[in-house]
Amino acid sequence: MNKEKVTFEEWNLADQIETREDLIGTIEAVIELAIQENDPEYLLKAIGDVARSKGMAQIARELNLDRASLYKSLSPAGNPSFFTVVKVLDNLGFRLRVEQKASA
Repeated sequence: MNKEKVTFEEWNLADQIETREDLIGTIEAVIELAIQENDPEYLLKAIGDVARSKGMAQIARELNLDRASLYKSLSPAGNPSFFTVVKVLDNLGFRLRVEQKASA
């Protein structure tokens, strides 16, 4: 079977999610991957995919942000502020939480 390889840039998290629990588990896994790889691009792409599936214009309106700036911030080349990431996650129904590592 000849399968085309899908690149990270082409992969869309929102296409893989069927339930809210799937979304939560996937976001948690992406956070772990971003930490392991020391690359926040994984997390930004995942948040951007989910935000686009909800509607970036709607999120921008609700957060009183510029839509184009929000798109750029959540793109792989973006560099959003921590505050922007937290606001978008909150709008999507998530919150960040700190917990102690098992080995700490």
